[in-house]
Amino acid sequence: MTLIGHEKPRRAWMQACQGDRLHHAWLLAGPSGVGKATFARLCAAELVGAGEGAGSPSPDNHPDILALSRAPADDKEARNRDEGKPFKRKRNISVEQVRTLQRRLNTRPTLGARRAIIIDPADDLESGAANALLKSLEEPPAGNVFFLVTHRPGRLLPTIRSRCRVLRFDRLPEEQVRQVLAHERPEVGGEHLDTAIAGANGSPGAAMTWIDEDLARVDAAMRALLRDSVRSAEHRGALAAAIGARPTPERLAAVFTLARRLLAGEVRSAPAEARPRIIEAHAALVDLAARAPTANFDPGLLAMQIGGLLASAALPREAA
Repeated sequence: MTLIGHEKPRRAWMQACQGDRLHHAWLLAGPSGVGKATFARLCAAELVGAGEGAGSPSPDNHPDILALSRAPADDKEARNRDEGKPFKRKRNISVEQVRTLQRRLNTRPTLGARRAIIIDPADDLESGAANALLKSLEEPPAGNVFFLVTHRPGRLLPTIRSRCRVLRFDRLPEEQVRQVLAHERPEVGGEHLDTAIAGANGSPGAAMTWIDEDLARVDAAMRALLRDSVRSAEHRGALAAAIGARPTPERLAAVFTLARRLLAGEVRSAPAEARPRIIEAHAALVDLAARAPTANFDPGLLAMQIGGLLASAALPREAA
């Protein structure tokens, strides 16, 4: 694991580790894809001494690093995960998952005096799961340190936020995004790399998704929809073709993220009278993205719906 940038939260963590009492819960807040989960794993590894000395387990299989995220959607998807294949996840982190975790917390750490718990992202906790987790944050078992990764901290219970020390993560400058990609995607270069960085908006994770999912055609079709309301049907067809007939869940998630980012940019640059229409399209897109992972949408129709929402936000040709 390599972390580039984020010197300020890194200094705050190191200073806390040097103190007499380490806070038991940390909220890692910032945009998606900037490195919060990597930071959490590095801190967790330091906390439990993973990979230190001969015979010490690596962070990926250390018994005192517990990671909680959305589970596979069903048994079939669980088998896909176990076989290293793409798999669909449940919509939320469930209360059953949190309660299973809590049973582990009531035991002593396996190899040392501390245990690290990473919840990524904490935004995905369902209501019952959030309330169950709150009990552990209110009365933390000795030796357990929580790292809650969040892209939207406002979605968390105020009582959860109040029990965490917050570390804030900003978007990275372009040069640092380039450094991350040189390490993570060394085979990519030239115009493809430059386009990924330009579309990432300071998020190395977004840039890697752009590369992995080959989003250049998707981006071009979406921008055409936002710029040319006259040929909307043609551009919607091009968008459906660019998304593909059988997109993976990861690809669809990337498509929704890209569409939301483009609309957010449109709001900032559009005339005041056009902003309500764009905001309405953005809200509908957020709702559609939330339903898509668990609904049985036809991919072609879903692509057309996304295109329709983008088209509804487009400026008329004379205004553009």
